[in-house]
Amino acid sequence: MVDASHTSFAAHDRSYFSLLKKEIHRRAGEAGIVAERLNELDIIVAEMTSNLYKYSDDGELLMGVFQNNGSPYIELICIDNGPGMANPSRMMLDGMSTTNTMGHGLGSIKRLSDTFELYSLTGWGTILLSRIYNDPKAAKKNIELIIRPIVVSKPGEVKSGDGFAVKRTDKYIKLMLADGLGHGPEANFAVNEAADIFKVFPDYSPTETLRFIHSSIKKTRGAVINITGYDLETKTWISAGIGNIAAKMIGPVQIKSHMSYNGIVGHNIPSTMNDQQYAADEYNQVVLCSDGIKTRWDSLKYPQISKYDQTVLAAAIYKDFARRNDDMSVIAAKIK
Repeated sequence: MVDASHTSFAAHDRSYFSLLKKEIHRRAGEAGIVAERLNELDIIVAEMTSNLYKYSDDGELLMGVFQNNGSPYIELICIDNGPGMANPSRMMLDGMSTTNTMGHGLGSIKRLSDTFELYSLTGWGTILLSRIYNDPKAAKKNIELIIRPIVVSKPGEVKSGDGFAVKRTDKYIKLMLADGLGHGPEANFAVNEAADIFKVFPDYSPTETLRFIHSSIKKTRGAVINITGYDLETKTWISAGIGNIAAKMIGPVQIKSHMSYNGIVGHNIPSTMNDQQYAADEYNQVVLCSDGIKTRWDSLKYPQISKYDQTVLAAAIYKDFARRNDDMSVIAAKIK
């Protein structure tokens, strides 16, 4: 079922940290994470919340549960708007502290994580990424196109009206980000209907896929949708969108915004649409955002971020541009 990829936990009240840790532990256990890894996860959460208490007034933890073809993992993204770090590498060393503590926190998180990344800018804040796998070997799979989603429900909603789906074949990889009209269960239902059709439709073309989805979800609220594909043979992107899903193609020297068509899939779409192609040697990354993310973001604001995991870029955009009054989605994909 298509739903939010991450749950947001406010982490600015110390009295709440124990409940937060128990809830993350419970969800991870339900996902099939083994006891040994759950104990390590508890330590990571405790260190993250401790750092947020010391250095930030508005910390947030995002927790994602990914089944990963039977080898589940937990993704934790720690976000703050604190003072940032002038020298993040130095702060990773055991014994380094600016608050007269033992200074083992970041080092402990890194040692216990299968994936660990730290991105920080002075005066901006810090993003800390940790993934914990049941099988650590599953973290090292070689995938040509890396895709990292952050989909968070509107505050107060149980279901997300945004949804993300991927289809992989031996010839192409195709992504869909959909935003059902409104919020809650009915919007989520529309997105799930679209995702089911997206996964079974055999044609690669995004416009043809959109037309087929349109004819199949007319009894739902409808949705705005972008579909972007990557051809593994020709090394080209192809994209088409209807409605206000923002798509940006990012390259080493330039960024290009993809233009969507007006309309609502399931209600009214243009009679004439065309797929747009982009060469992968010019644009090696794609970022898709729902309208829960303000549109005027620019990855150039984040120095050296292209060297980090795609989740770090998605989290940086979410941190600075999430509206907080809507379902929020950032999907970042990069050719490895």
